Amino acid sequence: MISQTKSKIIRLIKEGGWILIGQVAAIAGALVSVRILTEYLSPAQYGHFALGLSIAVMINQLIFGGVSNAIGRYFSIASENGDLNGYKNASLKLIIYSTVLVVILGIFFIIGLWVGDLKNWIDITVAALIFSIITGVVGSISGLQNAARQRAVVAFFSGLEAWLKIGLAILIMYWLGKSSTAVMIGYACALTLILALQIISLKKLVKISNINYKENNKWIKKMLEYSLPFSIWGVFTAAQQASDRWSLQKYGSTVDVGHYAVLFQVGYTPISIITTLAINFLGPILFQRSGDATDKGRNNDVERITWIFTLTSIVITTIAFTLAMALHEWIFSWLVAFQYQVVSNLLPWMVLAGGLYASGQMLALKFMSDLKSSALTAPKITTAIIGILLNIVGAVHAGINGVVYALCVSSALYFIWTVCLVRKIEKKNE
Repeated sequence: MISQTKSKIIRLIKEGGWILIGQVAAIAGALVSVRILTEYLSPAQYGHFALGLSIAVMINQLIFGGVSNAIGRYFSIASENGDLNGYKNASLKLIIYSTVLVVILGIFFIIGLWVGDLKNWIDITVAALIFSIITGVVGSISGLQNAARQRAVVAFFSGLEAWLKIGLAILIMYWLGKSSTAVMIGYACALTLILALQIISLKKLVKISNINYKENNKWIKKMLEYSLPFSIWGVFTAAQQASDRWSLQKYGSTVDVGHYAVLFQVGYTPISIITTLAINFLGPILFQRSGDATDKGRNNDVERITWIFTLTSIVITTIAFTLAMALHEWIFSWLVAFQYQVVSNLLPWMVLAGGLYASGQMLALKFMSDLKSSALTAPKITTAIIGILLNIVGAVHAGINGVVYALCVSSALYFIWTVCLVRKIEKKNE
């Protein structure tokens, strides 16, 4: 018994170590990319790039978000049922279906731009669509590998991806000139290389020969049912995530979008990556522990662990907010070009917004572990709609300041709502 416990602890330490290495490399790469790209691109060009990237994020979250979450959640269930091959092959089919759907939607979107006489947006939109497809596939395969607890593989690809994006973006800019489209193409090329490496590593994990399609249908049905709420609220959350940049574009300028995008990447993205680190580490463990979520004791254990990590996230957010309040000018002097440093005073509030949302996502793991993702539909949709309205009002009346404060309010609302939902479950189980 002692030997088994020791073995589990050693395994957890190793897994946590690999995740930490991968995410540290990813954070470093993300911050270095901000410094380099702000040196190459003007605020207006950076704003154009951010708008194109928002299209990719929207499409990716809408189509691939639910699929990647379902793939991550059902691995432990399939493992307990002794049908990993059926699950893995069903996962690959879902990835293919999602890719085809994005291509179809992308074609209609590009036709709409052409008919609407917005041809100047077609280049970056095509690059963004390609980028979103590859991002979605890479993310879904990472979900499968992470669920299988192939931590070293996931960590390696995560760190490599961040640095490949920087290198290839610079290379493409030297070839095609300094532009937002060139950066997007560089990002897409980087992810294509990552995807090729993933496919090679995936062959050891998934056998795609002799697929029993009838048997796979049961997994596809279950995973689609689980992913449906993600796609439903994904419409609203994706719109919210794009509304900050597009509101500034509508009521301000592309320069404002560029300044905001840099602020977001320096303040919001790092804490988001740290949260991803924790969720990637914790998620598969909680899913394995809860199984099919029918055992009350196992569910209570998952709940306790989730609260510990959520409180830790709040503490980290508080420390990060305090440091950003004191050191925002120094941080910006190191991480971004001089012409972007006029918005450094908003960094603490961007960090706060990212931390509050991240803490809410931590609590959301409880509902995913319980196979009750639909419980998150109301808070996700409502806070997204409120966030969209606040972004528009903020952009109209206060520009970048208004949009940042709007993000803080919507993130706080989401966190408070998830806390109330979990407390409601606790009282029901008492």
